[in-house]
Amino acid sequence: MTNTKDLIDSDGHPLGTWLSIGHPKVAEGVAQLDLDFVLVDMEHTTMTLETVETMARGVDAANNGTDTIVRVPWNDPVRLKRVVDIGVAGVMVPMIDSAEEARTLVESIRYPPEGIRGIAGSRATDYGRNFEEYVTNANGTILTIAQIETEAGLENAEEIANVDGIDALFVGPADLSSALGMFAEWDSEEFTQAIQPVIDTSETTGVPVGTLTVDIDAIDERLAQGFDFLIAGKDISLLMDSIDQAIDGYSAALDKQTPTSSFD
Repeated sequence: MTNTKDLIDSDGHPLGTWLSIGHPKVAEGVAQLDLDFVLVDMEHTTMTLETVETMARGVDAANNGTDTIVRVPWNDPVRLKRVVDIGVAGVMVPMIDSAEEARTLVESIRYPPEGIRGIAGSRATDYGRNFEEYVTNANGTILTIAQIETEAGLENAEEIANVDGIDALFVGPADLSSALGMFAEWDSEEFTQAIQPVIDTSETTGVPVGTLTVDIDAIDERLAQGFDFLIAGKDISLLMDSIDQAIDGYSAALDKQTPTSSFD
């Protein structure tokens, strides 16, 4: 088990942040903070498996108990087995629309007879030194998150959550708002009402539901909506926001300077 999966399983409220900058220094630095996990995004970045592996090493080097969770590009058994072979704590998979797709996800990261994951002496097994023990005990230990991002996913959220092995659901606000014809209206009453059934599945199924808020000022609002866990902020957005603050601070300081008169 990992720290984040333990929190998910025990109705905790883990907090993560989003990493789209593919550099181990960013991963290692962020992992030194008081975060339960970092989400490394492979879907909408140019990151390779080698990059993700070095980032996972960076997180481990921080030695702070922070987990690495990887958002893969698609619900593809080949991609999934290669990612979990790195030894990450969990995976998040986009566009899960049905219970059948959720079962495919679970089977992809579990060894037979529960799944179809191929067996290899990878980093996850300490390069074979922990081979038998890891293979024997791995099933059910990898945090498995299904993203709800379409109308079909919204309609089938409860069935998806009820698939054995799905640890959490995750509302993807950008794609889901677009699919519902409300792109970027995630603060609107209409969107709030539309996603409420997904949030309610947490009560009916016991499976936590999370989401992303790039705007860290919206954390209170998202928790008040009923989300069980959050990914707060994206690395590049937080970096740019901080630099914007520095620019504004510099401009304000310049404005306060009183020109020295050359006349007595």
